[in-house]
Amino acid sequence: MILAGWVVSKLLSHWCRAQVAKGLPMGRPREFNEVAALEAAVNCFWQHGYEATSMRDLTASMGLTAPSLYNAFGDKQALFARALERYLDCTTRDRLHRYESSLPPKRAIRQFFTEIIDHSINDRERKGCFLVNSALEVAPHQSELRAVIAEQFGEIEGFFKRCIRAAQADGTAPRGINANDAARLLLGVLLGIRVLARSTPSRSLLEGAVRPALALLDLPRKNKTR
Repeated sequence: MILAGWVVSKLLSHWCRAQVAKGLPMGRPREFNEVAALEAAVNCFWQHGYEATSMRDLTASMGLTAPSLYNAFGDKQALFARALERYLDCTTRDRLHRYESSLPPKRAIRQFFTEIIDHSINDRERKGCFLVNSALEVAPHQSELRAVIAEQFGEIEGFFKRCIRAAQADGTAPRGINANDAARLLLGVLLGIRVLARSTPSRSLLEGAVRPALALLDLPRKNKTR
């Protein structure tokens, strides 16, 4: 059954590409909500993973015929890239912009981790983070997708770095710490708790993993003179 589905998917892919090469239409004009279809693709890939998701799964969840799907989004890899970008725009990128533009720098970092931990604990299906899941499953094997994932990790690291430097500038973080190294440490902690939460979504565990890293951003306490 799986083999048959794979063969059908390949045949449809070749047919659609041939239609494009000939300049022929691949189906009726689009008569669907592209955003809703893309959201359905995000959920499908997120739930099952890249490899386990078939084109049949995608057409069923998106409510599209195979020719319509190929015409709108391309092949499976192209659709996955679009789905990942959609996820990032609605989650990670939105979160980074929201905190960096509205909160003091050190508080922005703390609130970022607070929200991540809250999401992880309330993830009843334990789907984890679509970005981190993709880094573990897809990045080692798909060079184009690996570049997208690496770029997003770079954006997160950049957020940490800017906030740390801004906190150092306003006197709320120690000037002696290396902002580059601290940002990479926070990124590593973030990825670690996202993976850890899929098996053990414990608030005390996740907060305990984050606490020592955030403590590096605290100013040394002044000894009280007697």
